[in-house]
Amino acid sequence: MMQSFPLTLRRAFIWLGRLVLGGIFLYAGYAKIVLPTMHPRPPLGVALTFFAMQVDSYQLLPPWGVTFVAHTLPFAEVALGLLLLAGWGLRIWSTLVSLIMAGFFAAVVRSYALGLEINCGCFATPEKLTGITVLRDGLLLALVLLMTVFAFQEARAPHPWTAPQKPEPQTPKSQ
Repeated sequence: MMQSFPLTLRRAFIWLGRLVLGGIFLYAGYAKIVLPTMHPRPPLGVALTFFAMQVDSYQLLPPWGVTFVAHTLPFAEVALGLLLLAGWGLRIWSTLVSLIMAGFFAAVVRSYALGLEINCGCFATPEKLTGITVLRDGLLLALVLLMTVFAFQEARAPHPWTAPQKPEPQTPKSQ
């Protein structure tokens, strides 16, 4: 007999976080690689060059760093989005996504605080960096951090269906 229902609030939050963040990362990487808003669609090299210009506008990295980020980040975002959606190795990938989101958030906050009038570059569309962008990235960072903490907590706790069942208390028999 099952003792408890396996879907807890923590598991539901992890599942929802995986769907939201996995979908966002998948779309963000895809949009940087394909540039779906441009017609006709440019070749991959041109799309990555456009993204490199957006990365460079943050004024954080040297030229070789801009090139490295522009040529690897979109593909890493697609891969991480797929891994989050699959749910395999969740503790590893959610930790990595937490680090990446913390870096994104730090860059956005720094640029906003400096008053740089640049495009966000988040989804390969010309979206101005505003307070809404900072708030959105902060909420996504909070979501992934909480999801990561919950994933580690879930790994420690046995699943209700596989946990050993507690023996029922014996009542003394009367003679």
